Amino acid sequence: MIFIKKHWFTAILLVFVIVIFAFPSVKTSIRDAFFPIAAIESSLKLEDQDYNIALKGMNVPDANLKDFKGKKTLFLNFWGTWCAPCRTEWPSIQELYNARKDEVDFVLIAVQDEEADVRKFLEENKYTVPVYIAESPLSKNLLPSVFPTTYLLDIDGRILLKETSTRNWNSDTANKFIDNVQR
Repeated sequence: MIFIKKHWFTAILLVFVIVIFAFPSVKTSIRDAFFPIAAIESSLKLEDQDYNIALKGMNVPDANLKDFKGKKTLFLNFWGTWCAPCRTEWPSIQELYNARKDEVDFVLIAVQDEEADVRKFLEENKYTVPVYIAESPLSKNLLPSVFPTTYLLDIDGRILLKETSTRNWNSDTANKFIDNVQR
């Protein structure tokens, strides 16, 4: 008991660290509260050739990524049905889409996936977010190195956000970020 009285701060800190590692949801909540969505990457602006990607629609008509440039903020996500973290964030992406589809364009590109697997995943989960498979190569500026990778792009092609991990996309933090970049 004397040890705890002398080292109460250390004991509290130790309990806090154990809770963070034992409960990943606590870690996510703390990250969202103190480090709101990944840093804005103002140094990179996508060029027209980066947008020239033919897209085969899985639940929407075929398109080209350049069709989305210059209209609205663009939510661009690279994912796969084989990727557990990608599947984890899908419900929050659907919720964000339901709330923001009139003011944000959504393009989710399934990578290293079979068309039948993507269609089955969408149908089984009743997801309506626009999903595509790329039919032409991705530029090095967009090519993800980890999955999921999500970009939020402004109408000029500037990368406002690049997130390379699972996130609750319909959180207050994410919605406030979108509100701020659209002003």
